[in-house]
Amino acid sequence: MTGMTGGFIEALLGARRPVIMELKRQDATGRDLFGGRSVERIVAEYEDAGAPCLSVVTGHWFGGTRGLLHEVVRATQLPVLQKDFITRRSQLEQAGEDGVSAVLLTAALLPRSTLGNLVEHSVRLGLTPFVEVTTEAETLRVPRGEDCVIAVNNKDIATRERGTANLGRSSELLPALQRTGTSCPVSAGGIEHPDVAAQLVREGFAGVLIGTGLLRTNSLSDWLDDFDRAHPARS
Repeated sequence: MTGMTGGFIEALLGARRPVIMELKRQDATGRDLFGGRSVERIVAEYEDAGAPCLSVVTGHWFGGTRGLLHEVVRATQLPVLQKDFITRRSQLEQAGEDGVSAVLLTAALLPRSTLGNLVEHSVRLGLTPFVEVTTEAETLRVPRGEDCVIAVNNKDIATRERGTANLGRSSELLPALQRTGTSCPVSAGGIEHPDVAAQLVREGFAGVLIGTGLLRTNSLSDWLDDFDRAHPARS
């Protein structure tokens, strides 16, 4: 399977609505998020809503599989991020074959040398490293910031992301993210409300990644209309 490599950062930076819209089958407690909807229907809803790029959780904590990733890649031409615990080069090569544009690298799980090697290999493969951090120390270990999306995870993997999100973490870490040279700082995890998402964009984040909040909303269009009203529009 081949797909779009590259373009993830450009798509997000050029978006009128800088929301990375995520597909994941379950939340952190195992509750179903698809509600009987097909992958194709959710992808179509996201595309109709102007999603610049999509995220797909393939990690088993959230009911993810590579099959889910394949369904999404077949259903869209948008850049796709694969979210899983990637620790080896072979996983990056598999992601490229599966047609993704960006790959999640979790700084908390990776020693400095391993993180550096995976970032370098991602770039060589034409994949955007989407590096997730939770502390300033982790942020300082990210190499080639100018080639990466650097994302603050507002939740903690130590608790399998079951705890309450610390949305203040994003605001606190934004200056450190900006010092890496990334053009694309992102806030991710636990963002439920459109006014919170808009506030993060106003603070200086290039985008927000939202899964559960969008999958659970009664009206995606209403959620995004509220977001539009609360954040400065991009031309």
